[in-house]
Amino acid sequence: MQNEYFPAEKIAAIRELLLRATHIVIVTHMSPDGDAMGSALGMWHFLNGKWKMENGKSVAVVVPNRFPAFFNWMPGVENVVIYDEQRAEADRLIEEADLLVCTDFNDPKRIGQVGNLLLQKACPKVLIDHHLFPADFADVTLSYPESPSASELVCKLIRSLSDYTDREMATCLYTGMMTDTGNFSFNSNYPEMYETVASLVRMGVDKDAVYNAVFNAHSADRMRLVGYSLYQKMRLFPERHASLIALSRKELYRFHFQPGDAEGIVNMPLQISDVYYSCFMREDKIEPHERERAGDAKSKIKISFRSQGDRPVNRFASDFFHGGGHANAAGGEFFGTLEEAVQCFLDHYPDYFLSM
Repeated sequence: MQNEYFPAEKIAAIRELLLRATHIVIVTHMSPDGDAMGSALGMWHFLNGKWKMENGKSVAVVVPNRFPAFFNWMPGVENVVIYDEQRAEADRLIEEADLLVCTDFNDPKRIGQVGNLLLQKACPKVLIDHHLFPADFADVTLSYPESPSASELVCKLIRSLSDYTDREMATCLYTGMMTDTGNFSFNSNYPEMYETVASLVRMGVDKDAVYNAVFNAHSADRMRLVGYSLYQKMRLFPERHASLIALSRKELYRFHFQPGDAEGIVNMPLQISDVYYSCFMREDKIEPHERERAGDAKSKIKISFRSQGDRPVNRFASDFFHGGGHANAAGGEFFGTLEEAVQCFLDHYPDYFLSM
């Protein structure tokens, strides 16, 4: 990613919005992952540090629902307001906000009921994201799908605004970059990203400690879920070098499923020598804000895709599962039964997964 992705006029506009604002709220997407938490908290540390000290700001992070427990260690996480659990506080913060900073989502639909508040709120908005096809709702949009993570974009924005350095800020941004690339195993094959990583390590990031805190902090139930998924549920399709794992809510309940327990399962079949495409599905409940889109469906299926090399999966996710993403890492959803979602996959994957 080159410098021209950050036009001077956009940086100047963001700087002016930050200088004028007194109550800033940072929001990110439903079921926050590492990049959502990393980009939001990284921005929070910057604004709560340099900009608050110099300009007297009030800064808050609001997330739609709870994040996985293995992010509880992240610096500043105790200040995050969870909308589902602290609705009155979240409503107050957004009502008082005179600037909303949005990270790691391309459409207000992806932040649940918080999205309705965002659209109703008559104040400036800044969007920092790396997903395709951003909705036109922000006053200033930094949207670059070429970047593997929103956290990298936040880091580059901060460096464009200031020479401020802070270990806790850097740790959050590094966490987002690490998790959204599968520990730099996909969507990460360009030198500029590693220059950004090096700058964060120079700020004091202990990359080994971050890896251990994220990837070596799971429950025994989660490990059993992984084993069950691979041994009992993984289906292989050798003619297209593909795999599919689909889990029902009953199966998830059996293993006392918690947010984040399914993280990384989609990547595991790619460790098989001749598997280049992987799909993971899990049955989930329909949230109140999704009821209109769900129609008569009784459940929602969350879907993740991964692939290797020049084998895109984002078009398949977009065409059939209301999703999208990067070429090698995409996601989507299906309103209906798990069996119907699996059948949709079986009917169409041969047209999208190359046999080479």
